[in-house]
Amino acid sequence: MKLKSLALGLGFAVLACMSMAAQTSYNFKTINYPHDTFTQLLGINLNDEIAGYHNAADNKGFTYQLSTHKFKNENFPGSVATQVIGIDGLGGTCGFYVDNAGVTHGFLDDNNVFKSVDFPGTPFNQLLGRNGLAQAAGYYSQTANGTGPFVPYVYAINGGVFEVINIPGSTSAQATDINFLQQVTGFFIDAQGINHGWWLNAGTLLQLDYPGSIFTQATGENNKGLVVGTYQDSSNAFHGFVYNTKTAQYTSVDAPNGVGITFVNGINDKGQLVGFTMASATLAQGFVATPKK
Repeated sequence: MKLKSLALGLGFAVLACMSMAAQTSYNFKTINYPHDTFTQLLGINLNDEIAGYHNAADNKGFTYQLSTHKFKNENFPGSVATQVIGIDGLGGTCGFYVDNAGVTHGFLDDNNVFKSVDFPGTPFNQLLGRNGLAQAAGYYSQTANGTGPFVPYVYAINGGVFEVINIPGSTSAQATDINFLQQVTGFFIDAQGINHGWWLNAGTLLQLDYPGSIFTQATGENNKGLVVGTYQDSSNAFHGFVYNTKTAQYTSVDAPNGVGITFVNGINDKGQLVGFTMASATLAQGFVATPKK
């Protein structure tokens, strides 16, 4: 496999995001895997196909079709745990799995054809998003238990090329999604241990911090200039957010049954959000949020 490095700082612009808040109303629908108390929805495409997983103790992946309300189990062959995280417009998915030796690998799945993806020489990988141009976003760690530090990358599926993203001021970072415009989202941790979101667009890195937050992670995006993620406020409550890169405005998102424990992970070009509320380590409910007309 081929490697390539994308350095930000020499010839690339790094901008801090100064933004305003906006208001958007959503209709929320709770989605739970049958007979389970733990469901997380993590990605959604324009065909209302959703990626996710269930079972807190023994992660099992799935896709879910919103129009038919049907789950389809999706687990890497021979794995002991699988999370399905990203989904492209054709229904191709990505995520990570844990093998029988306890090693975590990234994976791609196209029509039930699975491919393991690992940055060369590393013992821990996850793929978190993919687009329709045969590209995926993820990260690796040099520690087998995944404690970091993390290094973000974009993976060219057809050529097998890894492109490392080096973020100035970062001690650890993840790339969480890549869209059809090849814009990349993610988050990094600075020297003070604070999480910041980021959005990379044509060589310009925009730092994302929800106003007044103490923690921000960007976890997904669409092709219309909207970035989603999660922030933590000064009272330590967690909320989802949508950031409009065209208007530089944030919208805070809380599921009605999960105010302060809401996490947003994905968005499609219709503006539909997917995520979950998490009341405890073993109690999570997935949701779809559709903008009100």
